[in-house]
Amino acid sequence: MNKFYPIKGAGVAIVTPFHNYGTVDFSSLEKLLNHIIKGGVDFIVAMGTTSEAATLSKDEKFALMDFIKETVNSRVPIVMGIGGNSTQSVISQIKNTDLQGISAILSVTPYYNKPSQKGLVYHYKNVAAASPVPIIMYNVPGRTSVNLNAETTLQLAEEVENIVAVKEASGNMAQIMEILRNKSDDFYLLSGDDALTFPMMALGAEGVISVVANAYPLAFSQMVSLSANGDYQKAREIHYSLLPFINMLFADGNPAGIKAALDKMGILKNNLRLPLVKVKKSVTFQIEKFINEYRFSQD
Repeated sequence: MNKFYPIKGAGVAIVTPFHNYGTVDFSSLEKLLNHIIKGGVDFIVAMGTTSEAATLSKDEKFALMDFIKETVNSRVPIVMGIGGNSTQSVISQIKNTDLQGISAILSVTPYYNKPSQKGLVYHYKNVAAASPVPIIMYNVPGRTSVNLNAETTLQLAEEVENIVAVKEASGNMAQIMEILRNKSDDFYLLSGDDALTFPMMALGAEGVISVVANAYPLAFSQMVSLSANGDYQKAREIHYSLLPFINMLFADGNPAGIKAALDKMGILKNNLRLPLVKVKKSVTFQIEKFINEYRFSQD
């Protein structure tokens, strides 16, 4: 196993900065990575939904991963997103990707073709068998139109050694509690929803893969750490202080909101690739107002 394993605590699904003319902005990416790591996060997730991976070419993905690994320089673990709606295609991607320096793969449930629970079991078993690094399953039915239910999650956790965690973004707290109640201690449930991270950790989740932590890594990682240590009063204060901002970020979709915020912070330019577009001016105004007024104290 990678020396950084296990993957838990505050993770960040990083964005991909673009120049005004559409190419990848590596200088801004370096600034973002250093900003996040300085904020005390536990790991970084590259090539996830927030990275606009669906719009990146194969060559861009390879160049980005090389740059991310070089810039991170083993300061924190790196999780790489590799998923798709064809099991064989996902396996091929894994076999043809340089996973040196990668601690785990985040693999989303197959989208569009809406497999049954049995199909999901076979999909993840085959993907895990092909992977030389641990697999984190990613359940986000709002994007994929299929839900990895609690029974299936627990079955895969029990039967497949190389499946070590699930990123749960279903928003279904009853399902999340069912997994938490029955899972083993060495299988982790990570929040995939910033707004629900605090309550999920109070229930027993081991961490988060966050969007808001691109902007406020220190505050969000502190909230996660406090929750993990049972200091719910201080964690709750941070949770509620960031909740309005979290709602703003997702008002017009992700990663449009977080890119607007990072632009206002001077970290990168607010550029996206179609079909994604910038958030409405009213949302941009709200985000800017929050950034200008927000103060975070570690005391």
